[in-house]
Amino acid sequence: MLEPVVQAGAFTETDRFIFESWGYLIIRDVLSKEEVKECLEASIRVHQAAGTEGWAQVGRGYETEPALERLIDHPAVLPKVRGLYGDRFILQSSWNTKQPAFGANGGWHQDGSGAYDFKLLGYPIPLLQLRASFLLTDQLAPRTGNMEMVPGSHRSLAPLPAELRKNGGSPPNSHIVCAPAGSVLLFHNAVWHRTYAHDGDYDRYTAHYIYSPPWVAPSDRFENNPEFMARTTPLRRALMGDFERPESPYGLGYQTPPFDPA
Repeated sequence: MLEPVVQAGAFTETDRFIFESWGYLIIRDVLSKEEVKECLEASIRVHQAAGTEGWAQVGRGYETEPALERLIDHPAVLPKVRGLYGDRFILQSSWNTKQPAFGANGGWHQDGSGAYDFKLLGYPIPLLQLRASFLLTDQLAPRTGNMEMVPGSHRSLAPLPAELRKNGGSPPNSHIVCAPAGSVLLFHNAVWHRTYAHDGDYDRYTAHYIYSPPWVAPSDRFENNPEFMARTTPLRRALMGDFERPESPYGLGYQTPPFDPA
């Protein structure tokens, strides 16, 4: 099976070609086994604190869990985000999802298609939410809570057929992403995707970090947590949208995040 697997770190011209062709990239083994363990335990605590049951997602885990905070600007992933957006973007939201043991398929969708459908903005649907999904449990084979993607669908003029969305079937060109814990799936908001079935007797966790242009409103918060902002790094504060705005919003005077501190 062909897969859009790329190396961690620098965003190359090959990475760009693959992303534009497929709509997503797979970066294997981004986190060590110890880092996966720390992030998984943090994710479980986040959901326990929120009292979630069944399938659920909880935002802003980075505010209370250092292991999840470190993923905001992970050096294996952030250069890819910067390569696609340039220097001006924010962390629009972060969500930690739990798919329960023996969980069923999710529904087909494109990100950003709820309150206001991004397809109304034009064709091709613009890149407004770039999602980095850190896998915190092994997804080495199908039916382990994988993501099922439709490669290249971010460029499709035709929507996924309504019958497939209604009956939960898969188009013949779908791709079930299989990768070990610690890998990252980086994908365009317009790619048709869904959560695939999970036959395991354990809950599956994934930490999602969504990056957007600086003028897109955050969806996991109305305002930044002052305590978190006071203790986090300058780069992470900038990625949370904490920067000075010139008289002309997002004009030439808009400072870029300190990606390369002196």
